[in-house]
Amino acid sequence: MSADPADPAGAVPLRHPWRADPYTRALRTGRGPLFLRGPGSRRLPLDVERWCARADEADWTVLRRCTGAVLDIGCGPGRLVAALAGLGRPALGVDTAPAAVGRTRERGGAALCRSVFDPLPDEGRWGSALLMDGNIGVGGEPAVLLARVRELLVPGGLLLAEAASADVEERFRARLDDGRRTHPERSVPSFPWARLGPSALRARAEEEGWTVEEEWSAGGRVFLGLRATARFPVSAAGPVSAPPPGRERPGPGGGAEGGPMQGGPWRRPRRVTSR
Repeated sequence: MSADPADPAGAVPLRHPWRADPYTRALRTGRGPLFLRGPGSRRLPLDVERWCARADEADWTVLRRCTGAVLDIGCGPGRLVAALAGLGRPALGVDTAPAAVGRTRERGGAALCRSVFDPLPDEGRWGSALLMDGNIGVGGEPAVLLARVRELLVPGGLLLAEAASADVEERFRARLDDGRRTHPERSVPSFPWARLGPSALRARAEEEGWTVEEEWSAGGRVFLGLRATARFPVSAAGPVSAPPPGRERPGPGGGAEGGPMQGGPWRRPRRVTSR
């Protein structure tokens, strides 16, 4: 999970809310409590323990649908990137929290400490993108985020997004809260956030020109598969796809040789043609 450090609508620049002490502490210990605090006294619990564990069966229903190279937006501590790396699949996580990026790398995944609205490697060449664990709310404007993800994917690429289980649609400014009241409110910056249930996510996606291919539930969670409408023809080489098993060259620690995990540049996923 990750919040954008700047309001994408061009409003007031924010500090880095997901570098605040409550979130960093939760990732270091691997457990909560951690809450997303909205207006008034409302608090939404965040499932830190699940984020820090291995990918579960509900996660795998998403990962099995991924095609090509995968970009995990708001990767958190990296359970999904690590699971894909374990299969030899090209995958990169991006998150604004250094603690999250560090933990992803420790688990053998490649990750960059960046906002989704920053310049990213291989824009327009990713086969799939993930918006899990509420990350459809990043930036507080789902339409802006959906437009940005379209820029990152190949024409006709796949976005796998998790919706809120409740049928809601709301935008608000939020803060992170560990329930301890040890951090003055002014020391924990607020940031724009959004929550979309399945119906709202479907409607907003269709308004932005996405095709809703699938909706399913697993483990009490709800997911949608969204296809980016191709705006120009796919090249003759075809979309980015995963290298055949056994052809990857893992570097020390399991990351792609020369990739972000080792501090080198992210290497562009190879294109392969169908046989």
